[in-house]
Amino acid sequence: MTVYDTAAKLPPIDVVRDRSRALAMLDTIIGAVYYDYSPRRGESEVASMRTGSGEEYDIAFTTDGAFIRGVYHDSPMHNYTGGQLWPCLLEGLPEQFAPLVHEPTFCHEDGTLDATFVLWRRSADDRWRAGEGIDLSPADDEETDPDGAWLLDILCDGAVEEYLEYAWSVYDLELDKTVVEQILTLQPLTEEIVRALNPQKRLADLRERAAELAYPIANVGSGSP
Repeated sequence: MTVYDTAAKLPPIDVVRDRSRALAMLDTIIGAVYYDYSPRRGESEVASMRTGSGEEYDIAFTTDGAFIRGVYHDSPMHNYTGGQLWPCLLEGLPEQFAPLVHEPTFCHEDGTLDATFVLWRRSADDRWRAGEGIDLSPADDEETDPDGAWLLDILCDGAVEEYLEYAWSVYDLELDKTVVEQILTLQPLTEEIVRALNPQKRLADLRERAAELAYPIANVGSGSP
């Protein structure tokens, strides 16, 4: 799988944004730290993922559309020729997204974009796009999924199963599939939903974060035991 495969299956911008908000809400509830969402970062909203071991991505949602950069630390594409980008990774990038290539939080200390995969989609586009003519054959010799674009699978169809696998493999948590699906489809939070995911948390603990994420909360008393 490569960035081209991911570009073909990644859902529209509004779906990616909603699932990113939901992932941040889920992580907040279960006490995890991989997925985050910042409603305001400069002129953008930014969804992010950090594993703590070198895998990461950022999705900047702007008035022009969305820009994604990600890093698979173990990829042979990482730190290519002294930190320079793999050839053609940004080929065809619209000028509207050019400033994000130099966003300090997305870059190495020398100002070079830190990425093994990049995607973008303008608001009027009918699909996601990646750099034109990326030759992944040298990386394919060492890695089946060379660029790490599979890190975005959790935003595609099958997001529920992806999150369940993540919670189990990283945190040894066996979560209720139905409840995870409720969050990923932005069903209003209730006391019952929160306790099903984390008995140590209460709805009152999450109101501020839910407001930051514009995540809906049920009316007082709704869904309470």
